[in-house]
Amino acid sequence: MASSVKIVLRKKRNSDGTYPLAVRVTIDRKTTYIYLGYNLLESDWDSVGQKVRKSHPNSTRLNNLLLKKKAETSDGLIDLQSHDNTVSLKNVRTKIKPSGGVSFFSQAKLFIENKKMAGKYNQEKPDQSRIDCFKTFLNDEDINFDEITIPLLNRFRAYLRGVRKLSERSIINHLLIIRTIYNQAVNSEIIDKKKYPFGKDKVQIKFPDSLKVGLNLEEVKQIEEIDLRDNSYLNHARNLWLISFYFAGIRFSDLILMKWSDLQNDRLFYSMGKNLKPGSLKVPEKALRILNQYRKDESKHDLIFPELKVLENIEDTYNVQRKSSYADKSINEALEKVATRIKLTKPLTMHISRHTFGNISGDKIDVKMLQKLYRHSDIRTTIGYQANFIHKTADDALDAVIGN
Repeated sequence: MASSVKIVLRKKRNSDGTYPLAVRVTIDRKTTYIYLGYNLLESDWDSVGQKVRKSHPNSTRLNNLLLKKKAETSDGLIDLQSHDNTVSLKNVRTKIKPSGGVSFFSQAKLFIENKKMAGKYNQEKPDQSRIDCFKTFLNDEDINFDEITIPLLNRFRAYLRGVRKLSERSIINHLLIIRTIYNQAVNSEIIDKKKYPFGKDKVQIKFPDSLKVGLNLEEVKQIEEIDLRDNSYLNHARNLWLISFYFAGIRFSDLILMKWSDLQNDRLFYSMGKNLKPGSLKVPEKALRILNQYRKDESKHDLIFPELKVLENIEDTYNVQRKSSYADKSINEALEKVATRIKLTKPLTMHISRHTFGNISGDKIDVKMLQKLYRHSDIRTTIGYQANFIHKTADDALDAVIGN
């Protein structure tokens, strides 16, 4: 009986551009796959060497795990063959257990490990919190996937709303993580898709529309003109907010990774971390005056701003995201104090700079140009986002009925 075991990257692309890793078991030219619960970009996979390339931030740890899983599968196959000379693929799928175990929380643990290996600190922490919440709802007991039914999920939704007092958006995020882990189990052939409790006429997941409020020009001018020479950190927080606004609401995580080498020929060149879309923007004179305040600071990693200079390696995605999260919280706390000084009644956070750009641009800029400025992959995202800030048509309709 000819058989082989190989680690492969499957060709079914995930929504985030990654592909699932799996153990491929071949017996007499017939093949089955045991999914490992880990996903990679194609560029990070060495198909010949059956290993993760060094370009992945956790390549060493992940490669050790893959070797272990391949050995476990080979041992399981040998054990089956020693007891039965006519081993079938069905026996392989049944007897050789998928990675991580078959219960929900064993697969949830694997899911979180995958997030950590991918360097996704910003996703790992909130996802773990939502998993813990589901476990508390279940009285700290594990659960099999076929026990996750529509009535159970509806009770969980009611628990989140009535006991936890969560918003509808937070409730959806909790259900979404259960669905994601359930999909992982389906792909690993742990549970039959026929028992899937999500979708049409089942438990539907739809995010509610959120209200986005931005500042107006007068309020931005107040932020620009307030004298903060008595507090260098508040001044730094104000600088970061204004730079973000001047560059069409550049996200904080991208802003603090900005390097001096990104500034070329009076333009800023960068790829947005969220979707890796590249582009460049003119450096306004206002922005240049702020950037020049940092030219004499410590030079490390060629970074302009200080938040990530404490790290030895800014290629370590997990630690970069971890430090960015702490810095974002600290800067937002400082911005609250800035808002108090100018008696601003609206919230002032780093993300509000993006809403502010949208609010001031309104319907003045063509939606295709806004898509380019925002770095949205889909123009429908831009249209939906900008709808929060275009009020003229509705205002004119109201005035037509009740007058000014």
